[in-house]
Amino acid sequence: MISLVIPIYNEEVLIDELINRTLKALKSFGNDFEIIIVDDGSSDNSIIKLLKHRKQDDRIKIVQLSRNYGHQAAYTAGLTVAKGKFVAMMDGDLQDPPELIEVMYKKLISNENTDIIYAKRKSRKEKMLRRFLMKMFHKIFSKITRGSSIENVGNFSIFRDYVKDAILIYSEKNRYLPGIRFHAGFSQDYILFDRDERIAGSTKMSISKLISLALDALFSFSNLPLRTMLFIGFVGLFISLVGVIYVILSKLMGVAPFGWSSTLFFIFFFSSLQIMFLGLLGEYIYRIYKEVQNRPLFIIKHFHE
Repeated sequence: MISLVIPIYNEEVLIDELINRTLKALKSFGNDFEIIIVDDGSSDNSIIKLLKHRKQDDRIKIVQLSRNYGHQAAYTAGLTVAKGKFVAMMDGDLQDPPELIEVMYKKLISNENTDIIYAKRKSRKEKMLRRFLMKMFHKIFSKITRGSSIENVGNFSIFRDYVKDAILIYSEKNRYLPGIRFHAGFSQDYILFDRDERIAGSTKMSISKLISLALDALFSFSNLPLRTMLFIGFVGLFISLVGVIYVILSKLMGVAPFGWSSTLFFIFFFSSLQIMFLGLLGEYIYRIYKEVQNRPLFIIKHFHE
């Protein structure tokens, strides 16, 4: 059986097409499947539409969360109830075409040594700023994690049930599932696809949310920010020592430096660096605080199984 996990948030205008296309895509290569749709605290009529579709096909399962917990938490909630031998993840905005699930599934079962097939984007039909930011993030994340193969890769994927079990072992609160999927290991392969624009409604992952997700990924899988702070600190110390030596030599030679502008500039510059460093340290401390709190990643209000 295939379990397909789809998180949605205020997707009322897309529900009908999402369900119809997904059912058609899965039925094209078998009937042994379940579609697990996670309603991440929607405030529109998404749940009403979902329940109507469930009455028509009981292979549609609905996980209703008590409030909006976020994209990655919603995926995790769906994974916890998935029962299939193969588990797929797909975004609910139809930018991930459900028709590709068959392609990924057949590639996965054609090689018993492959554990994960993910969809790698070769192009994106989105606004220029969004495309640029996403491209920069994936390049940076790929470099710092030494995983060049995960560039332009998101949640859209299919894997075996033991991979799902391994992903669920990861208990961090600030989650980035593509990074966790990569970090868990296993044999991985991919297909290429063109990512479409949203066909209706507004983009749920705003620039600020994307930046927040990017920070979660960088801080969770790399110590690069801390190493960068240490390096800049050493450079600043070296510059300061050179400045002190210059001032001492100038006084001994009777050519004392004049003016306060350079002094004020250096004070402002290094004070700004200190504030930036404190902010970076604060990001790590905040994440440590959230882990220590150990609050639930999500709370399921209703599970329509």
